[in-house]
Amino acid sequence: MVRGKTVIEKIESTTSRQVTFSKRKSGLFKKAKELGILCDAQVGVVLFSNTGRLYEYSNSNSGTKSIIERYQQVKEGQQFMSASDEAKFWQAEGERLRQQLHNLQDNHRQLLGHNLSGLGLEDLKGLESQLEISLHNIRLTKDQLMIDEIEKSNKKGILVHQENMELHKKLNIIRHDYVGLQNKLIEQTEVNGGITSSSTNYNFIAPEDVNSFDLKLSLPQHAESDDDQPESPTLGL
Repeated sequence: MVRGKTVIEKIESTTSRQVTFSKRKSGLFKKAKELGILCDAQVGVVLFSNTGRLYEYSNSNSGTKSIIERYQQVKEGQQFMSASDEAKFWQAEGERLRQQLHNLQDNHRQLLGHNLSGLGLEDLKGLESQLEISLHNIRLTKDQLMIDEIEKSNKKGILVHQENMELHKKLNIIRHDYVGLQNKLIEQTEVNGGITSSSTNYNFIAPEDVNSFDLKLSLPQHAESDDDQPESPTLGL
């Protein structure tokens, strides 16, 4: 079942608001912890509920207070930073970003199987684990695409089968009409020609292929030698 989009507005129900606060608070602290571990960053979160209760999280050994003090020092330093100091700051920031890009490029090359000589056993195991996870996700995506293609082919096969059934029904109708036309032609020929002799034989050739409808009337072979007998008519539709 697809979850609906959550409307970001104040929750009027006190019970629902408290439940949502508890869930979102736990999720926020969890993300803060993961950010600190994955990125080796100092993270501090200070949170007050609507009742005034304090909740806090910090991955610093000195607690949240040290992070707040550091924040104030940096903030005050930035306010009084000279042009040269600001230039140095942005140079250091640029160097940090270049180093981060270099690390990402090294990781990419290692995933491709290059530059592995400096890695230890644990590093190689971690790299192997990443590749296995990536390969697993790729196979899942590939299998899903194949399943989708098979479903499309099955649907097309069903449609073609239905079309064949419709054509078969139309073919039967055409054959039925053809037989009816044969019978009418026999009756019309008997009326117009005054044929009353029971010795006269009619051979109607019904083609197997419904695309050619040739009706032929032929007299018996003993009448073909009689000069007075008219030629057998040939009717084509």
